[in-house]
Amino acid sequence: MNITRGFAGRPRVDDPGLPPGQYDAGDEWPVLSAEVTPDLAPADWTFRVDGLVAEPRTWDWEQAHALPDSAYEGAIHCVTGWSKFGVRFGGVCLDAFLDVVRPQDSATHVVAYAHTGYTTSLPLADVVGGRAWIAWEYDGRPLPPEHGGPARLLVPHLYFWKSPKWIAGLRLLDHDEPGFWEGNGYHARGNPWEEQRYSGD
Repeated sequence: MNITRGFAGRPRVDDPGLPPGQYDAGDEWPVLSAEVTPDLAPADWTFRVDGLVAEPRTWDWEQAHALPDSAYEGAIHCVTGWSKFGVRFGGVCLDAFLDVVRPQDSATHVVAYAHTGYTTSLPLADVVGGRAWIAWEYDGRPLPPEHGGPARLLVPHLYFWKSPKWIAGLRLLDHDEPGFWEGNGYHARGNPWEEQRYSGD
């Protein structure tokens, strides 16, 4: 996928619910991917958390579903300019996984990586405290592959490139390690309300 600073999209709407520079996509959910959609069945999906943790752990599909279910309802925002409101994702709050592995005090960041090899970096503070999910349902149905199914990371308060499709794991670090888009000029954090789209914003 090739995204440039000059992406036009639709004209900005002065809606107080929209971050600056965004438009309401309505019923549309654009499909944007840096990689080809993989053929990944739930039975072959795994999720691992390692790095600066007390007990590294890998979950398969059934083990992940045995954790307490959780849901997110609200908005998502893409760096290309669209926002989507009233979305409903189901899955497990990321805190449930982190409670098992017990992050070390020195952990400050995570690298989230996909089964395709895609990576993105996030401050640990942005994925704890009920702010992130491993999501496998959308609007009560299995998450479609083109939107990250069987499961994706969901970090809805940041631009959506921080919510990797086809999530495979998290590695906890004591430093920031840029992922795919961060290494190609995108912002280290990606807060929509501060228009942190590109490095230097």
